[in-house]
Amino acid sequence: MIKKIRLLIIDDSPLIRAMIKSIVADDPAIDVVGEAADPMEAREKIKQLNPDVVTLDVEMPKMDGLSFLEKIMSLRPMPVVMVSTLTQKGADVTLRALELGAVDYVAKPLNQDLTVVGQELLVKIKVASNARVSGKKHLDQAYKPIVNSGGYAKKLIAIGSSTGGVEALYDIILQLPVDCPPVVVAQHISKGFSERFAERVNRCAEINVKEAVDGEKLMAGMVYIAQGGKHILIKKTGYEYYCQIVEDIEGESFRPSVDRLFLSVAEVVGCDAVGVILTGMGKDGALGMLTMRKKGAPTLGQDEDSSVVYGMPRAAMMAGGVEKQVSLGQMARHIVLACSQSARLKKAGG
Repeated sequence: MIKKIRLLIIDDSPLIRAMIKSIVADDPAIDVVGEAADPMEAREKIKQLNPDVVTLDVEMPKMDGLSFLEKIMSLRPMPVVMVSTLTQKGADVTLRALELGAVDYVAKPLNQDLTVVGQELLVKIKVASNARVSGKKHLDQAYKPIVNSGGYAKKLIAIGSSTGGVEALYDIILQLPVDCPPVVVAQHISKGFSERFAERVNRCAEINVKEAVDGEKLMAGMVYIAQGGKHILIKKTGYEYYCQIVEDIEGESFRPSVDRLFLSVAEVVGCDAVGVILTGMGKDGALGMLTMRKKGAPTLGQDEDSSVVYGMPRAAMMAGGVEKQVSLGQMARHIVLACSQSARLKKAGG
């Protein structure tokens, strides 16, 4: 018999708790073992029931969801899926939750009807049940950007990520040199969250970070985060590279799509780019990374041990698109090395 996922629902709204229970009721893989109306009750339920996954409301009485999450991740790290509203405040709180170690989030519709995101919630609960979690809080660490004096042979860095990607991107971006080639990121993220994410990273990083804008020229020392709910492609005019924001491409499940970014980079930038695929569920990016590698671009994939979800890196590796697997802690250094190695060889007469 397949072991069911033991789910604990934490939300102060009886209606939302009932909705979540209704959504998972017909799924044979999930068993709701309990529910709690506030963090104090939830703490006892976690001790008693030992759930595999917790869904956690952001705003609750007695103790807010973030404070409770921070305690969970420091005392008993476990897979948590946040339930958040699609508001500016909700985005900030949810992003902080992901920084603290929450596996993922579901954006609660403003009309509070969770049934419209029911399938998404089911998938994320199942993914969370197999995720690697830790209590490590990256923003509390002191990061030092890598110093590179060897020049850069590459003209663009393209990064794709999904589940666990917010935390991984912090780790990498805060270590990037301030003069590195432009970095374009396709992180699976909801509309309205990407701008807040870019602002939060920018406050912590020495390199400049912003949400990408259609038609803007890519500049060295800049990180461009794709807009949530839209695709980002790379175009070239003369010797310059530009962002192209695409509202919709038929048949694409993820927006932004890592494959669409990587395929455009392979076509436009070719061997002058570096491709990086990070933690995430599914196989988005595998085809695009393989195409980049065939064009001669160095490609790096996050290794299994450091991935929250080893789905996208595994798919890219199995497809033959990953030239080298690297731990998250070493990824920034390897990106800089891949960007500068050819320049150093040229200087050395290699």
